[in-house]
Amino acid sequence: MSSLRFQALQSVATGEEKKISGYGDKKITSIFGNNVFTGRIMREHLSDEAYKSLMNSAKTGTRVDRRMADQVAAGMKAWAESHGVTHFTHWFQPLTGTTAEKHDSFFTIKSDGSALEIFDGDALIQQEPDASSFPNGGIRATFEARGYTAWDPSSPAFIMEAGSGKTLCIPTIFIAYNGESLDYKAPLLKSIAALNNAAVDVCNYFDKNVTKVTATLGWEQEYFVIDETIANARPDLMMCGRTLLGHAPAKGQQLEDHYFGSIPERVYAFMQDFEQESYKLGIPLRTRHNEVAPAQFECAPIFEECNIAVDHNTLLMDVMNKVAKRHKLKALLHEKPFAGVNGSGKHNNWSLATDTGVNLLSPGKTPRTNLMFLTFFVNAIKAVHDHANLLRGSIASANNDHRLGANEAPPAIMSVYIGKYLTEVLDEVETRVTEKFSEQDEQILKLDIHKQIPELLMDNTDRNRTSPFAFTGNKFEFRAVGSSANCASPMIVLNTIMTETLKQFKKDVDLLIDKGEKKEIAVLQVLRDYIAKSKKIRFEGDNYSDEWAEEAKRRGLDNFKTTPEALDAFVTEGSKQLFYDNGIYSKRELEARHEIMLEDYVKKVQIEARIIGYMATNHVLPAAVGYQNVLIENVRGLKDLGLDKKTFKAQLNLVEVISNHIQNLNDNVEAMLEARKKANEITDMHARALKYCHEVKSYFEKIRYHADKLELLVDDKQWPLPKYRELLFIR
Repeated sequence: MSSLRFQALQSVATGEEKKISGYGDKKITSIFGNNVFTGRIMREHLSDEAYKSLMNSAKTGTRVDRRMADQVAAGMKAWAESHGVTHFTHWFQPLTGTTAEKHDSFFTIKSDGSALEIFDGDALIQQEPDASSFPNGGIRATFEARGYTAWDPSSPAFIMEAGSGKTLCIPTIFIAYNGESLDYKAPLLKSIAALNNAAVDVCNYFDKNVTKVTATLGWEQEYFVIDETIANARPDLMMCGRTLLGHAPAKGQQLEDHYFGSIPERVYAFMQDFEQESYKLGIPLRTRHNEVAPAQFECAPIFEECNIAVDHNTLLMDVMNKVAKRHKLKALLHEKPFAGVNGSGKHNNWSLATDTGVNLLSPGKTPRTNLMFLTFFVNAIKAVHDHANLLRGSIASANNDHRLGANEAPPAIMSVYIGKYLTEVLDEVETRVTEKFSEQDEQILKLDIHKQIPELLMDNTDRNRTSPFAFTGNKFEFRAVGSSANCASPMIVLNTIMTETLKQFKKDVDLLIDKGEKKEIAVLQVLRDYIAKSKKIRFEGDNYSDEWAEEAKRRGLDNFKTTPEALDAFVTEGSKQLFYDNGIYSKRELEARHEIMLEDYVKKVQIEARIIGYMATNHVLPAAVGYQNVLIENVRGLKDLGLDKKTFKAQLNLVEVISNHIQNLNDNVEAMLEARKKANEITDMHARALKYCHEVKSYFEKIRYHADKLELLVDDKQWPLPKYRELLFIR
């Protein structure tokens, strides 16, 4: 097996690098959206009537009339065929963590035998993939296969290129035969609609012209890039997306020389390539740079409406994987591919925008807009305070468990960072709401609106990279989201808890107004109450510190360190009622998703257990025993020469040390297999997940310890697995 490792290294050393022309003299604007059925393209291919119907549907969420759907389908088909498209698919996001597509051709045969190219409104609006073959949490039995994909007009259709083929992709939701959602998009759209209604009601206290509020999202995608050939010599990377074994290299990230450094040429070519593919798909990428760990990078787009941003991120991950293969690279989107260096997150920057052009989380220029800002700002903090465990559950996964709280990502304790100056503002509102504010420095300027609300500057907060939920000037940054996650999961929860809090806020304010209080004073009185009640969720210090864990415990904040524990937040009676009352999930849907997430956790840990056992038994032990035999032959030879035992004491000691690691490695693998067998006998999925979490997985580090020690001892020429120094530094 050792030859596979060295063949891979030789392949990298002698292989030809893929040449990419880059952008050349092309501007990004000349290719942006070329493969998207945009408003401009619609104008060219649709009648005015069909165009207006589609735009109205995208804006209001109303259904497209069937007659108009035929016209839209004809226009889409004409545009797609002009680009060489022969097939179409309903593109959806099932609960597998990846996207799904079933391709159908435009080609059909009439009754008289003549061939046609057809794509009508029925095919555009709805298709029927097999619902029982996707995770459904018991909503569908195996023999009950029917499910439906339904067109989402608010997300534009696009053309996906793969090799020489092109496919028209139509973003859709995915629901069961009985109407229950089986994907990420359907509940996301419901949460966006619910938040819009609640936010508009509150906005109208300040501006009657606001008729729509949109949740916006800007994600930051972190990822690793390593050589594909070397990666393929590692069974754990191939099957699990992360390394289960491997000793830390002498040089990791301790010199801090990779962050924002010069991008390696081969990776740079890959970046240019996937950027161009992304621009054609309308993904507005803006930045690229080296991240902290060696071989780690990041890209981020311009903010978009939440639904579109989620679609674009899931699409980007697919594009990155496909393009990496062209360059004989492998893009690793796992949260923790390598032990000892930083893992990867996907910071979700969330805000709210009105149809009047106002960012509701951006301090304004007038007292009225500042009061509106403070209203949404405080409500967001209150939402996190009241539903912190749901937010924690929304980012829980087997992958993210390896990253959270590892001095590279926020801990599992949910808290909010707002910065010094906004803390002072909230303190003023809480304690002196009817009195004049104290004078502040230039960061908090002149007073108005009954001398109660300060005018705030835009950049009045520093960044706290250790906080899981930080205010960064005009948005909240949810930093705890994992790199492989679908952004819809945290966005559904965040939109829903904000909806619930705003609805309660309106009830509380209206109650005071009904009692004769002035509107502004009523708003301030409720804000004061919310600030006081949510204070314990605010933390301005180092979230990585042990002191914070102790302080959080004193405050009564939960610290769910594992996924099975964190996911329980979804099935409390309070959570079920929250999602049901806001029309996001039925109680049955929520229970099904809890079951799906637990099952996903079990399967991932189960696969890792199988792989680490296989690698230890079939790769590490043979190499260790082989090298041990070499040492034993050496000792025999020295004895035969009649040399004193003292002269080969080192070899004898080495044989003993290796033997000890071999025995311990074997014992722990056998114990893990026995624990896995017992876990598999448990029928209750929650109990099985806990068994895998606390017992089966507990052997991983023990196995790894002895395997990694053997890696340091065994002759490098006999070690079968590519080492960290090769994975992280050879490109």
